[in-house]
Amino acid sequence: MLEKGWNPKLPVDTLKKDLVDIHPASSRFRLFIDRVRNHANESMNDAFEYAKQKWDKRHKTPEFKVGDLILVSTLNFNNIKGPKKFKDSFEGPFIIEALHGTNEVQVELSGEFEKKHPTFPVGLVKHYTSSDKELFPLRNETPLEVPPLDQSEEKKVIKVLKEGRLRGKYEREYLVRYKNPQHEDEWIVAEKIPDSQNFLRIFRHERRPIPQ
Repeated sequence: MLEKGWNPKLPVDTLKKDLVDIHPASSRFRLFIDRVRNHANESMNDAFEYAKQKWDKRHKTPEFKVGDLILVSTLNFNNIKGPKKFKDSFEGPFIIEALHGTNEVQVELSGEFEKKHPTFPVGLVKHYTSSDKELFPLRNETPLEVPPLDQSEEKKVIKVLKEGRLRGKYEREYLVRYKNPQHEDEWIVAEKIPDSQNFLRIFRHERRPIPQ
């Protein structure tokens, strides 16, 4: 019962310990139930701690940085050309253009993946390792076409994230994200967003609830 997250309330739980007329058998049964419950809790805590130690020992958080080459899992790519059973497990390499915390990376997609969402959890990416020509001299590698990161100083808006009124201001502002990862997200008014009507229409469409 404890392993399913249900802690039942038994009749013995309603007995008061200070009563003098409790039957000895009921008292012993209550003591037995309390010991079983405590033992179950200790066993579950020990099991959780053991599983945590095993997980921490075998799994290490991957470390990525902007500019790294990575491979992206095709697990959720359902529209890749060709038979599904012949598709590669990973595609790439792609270059990391931004990090969103420690759990997500934003990559510069190219080719047939250009229109896909560029942000992936770290569980679906891995570091790219080039082939060793000394170990595999006969292996022919396709030349990599890695698009360079945009290092221009121009702030190019690619998405509107939020809207609101900042404290002390009456004009509505929008939190925008720029294409160049060296520029952080910024609150600006609609007049400063190039092609603001298109970006705001997409933003409001994404916020619209899906009818059930």
